[in-house]
Amino acid sequence: MVTNTGNGIQSRLRERAVGPVCAVLAFCVVSAGLLAGPAAGWRAVLPMMAAVLGALAVASLHARDRVVLAAAVGVAVSSTLGTLFGDPPAPENATGVATLVEITGLLLLSCLVARYAEIRQAVVLCTVLGVLASTALLRLQIPPTAMEIAAQSAFFALGAIAAAATGGGLRALESRRIRAVYEARRSQRLQLAGDLHDLVAHDVSGIVVLAQAAQVIGADQPEKVLPLLQQIEASGRQALGSMDRTVHMLRSTDATASGSRGAADESQPGTYGLEDIVDVVDRFRAGGRAEVRLHIDRSPEQIGRVPREVASTAHRVVVEALTNVRRHAATTPWVTVSVASGPERPEPVLTVSVTNGSPSVSEAGGGHFGDRGRHGSTGLEGLAERARALGGTLEFGVHGEHGWRVTALLPLG
Repeated sequence: MVTNTGNGIQSRLRERAVGPVCAVLAFCVVSAGLLAGPAAGWRAVLPMMAAVLGALAVASLHARDRVVLAAAVGVAVSSTLGTLFGDPPAPENATGVATLVEITGLLLLSCLVARYAEIRQAVVLCTVLGVLASTALLRLQIPPTAMEIAAQSAFFALGAIAAAATGGGLRALESRRIRAVYEARRSQRLQLAGDLHDLVAHDVSGIVVLAQAAQVIGADQPEKVLPLLQQIEASGRQALGSMDRTVHMLRSTDATASGSRGAADESQPGTYGLEDIVDVVDRFRAGGRAEVRLHIDRSPEQIGRVPREVASTAHRVVVEALTNVRRHAATTPWVTVSVASGPERPEPVLTVSVTNGSPSVSEAGGGHFGDRGRHGSTGLEGLAERARALGGTLEFGVHGEHGWRVTALLPLG
């Protein structure tokens, strides 16, 4: 990322230098034209000056609307008049040199027009400029036969085609670069949205459940409202902390990109890991009535052998699975969360499993999880893609009669 930032600075410096360089070149062209005018003939020098100055104007001012069109039309008119009304060359003057310089300016202008002009305008203007560049030598000498005229014009037309193709290739490269930047930004926005959904939705759904419980028991058992409000406050703080972590990760990325890693605040929280799963399960247990069992090895050896990205993905899987249980199987009698190494495959893996029993259909909020699982499967599908990116798998579906199970196998290698 540091290299990309440096390239951006270099690109801006080059863009700022183009204008002064083109201004200096334009001054040199005008001075040379004024000196060569009496010797080469003004009818040859003026179109030459117009072609070169037009190319320089487009090179330096192409960002402004109508500059490309006005410059190309002006050069085309000047070159056409030079071909129709130019004086025949004499042995003692330099008309041929002026004509060759004009052809070079026309080819350069064709390249710039193909690069910067609107596509329809570029097709028309490049065609006109190509015809003028391929026929400009007819001012110096007209071949004796029509076949030789066509062959000479076709030969120089190849230069015009090459110039236009070069400009079109540069346009295509720029379009692909812009498209790649857009797709990268869109991917980052989608990833940020997924992070906020997976991490915050768990706490927000808990707040909703606790608030509903407070409304139910508030009238008959007001002494139980205060503990519920305290749990709501804790869940709200946890949701804010999740958002802070996500924003901090983005800021850390920016700091690394600008080469200021040391400037990041080390006191701020980093990514989630295996040790955070315990807190997620505890808060889920406190916000519901289900019997929640957690099987996880929190020994330093186990924590140390799990890569950070794998641990973060395992945490995300547990959060998303418990969030879906709270949404779609709120009356389930039990939930089991298991995070353990194995089964051993060609390489060691971390197995993350969240299973819930069949919810009670006789209570409010019950129902078959599988019947409504599609509404909560979007986050799981995103996590499945993330697991595949790590070389693992994530599967989810009906377990038992109406239960649900989410299982992720994440490689530790």
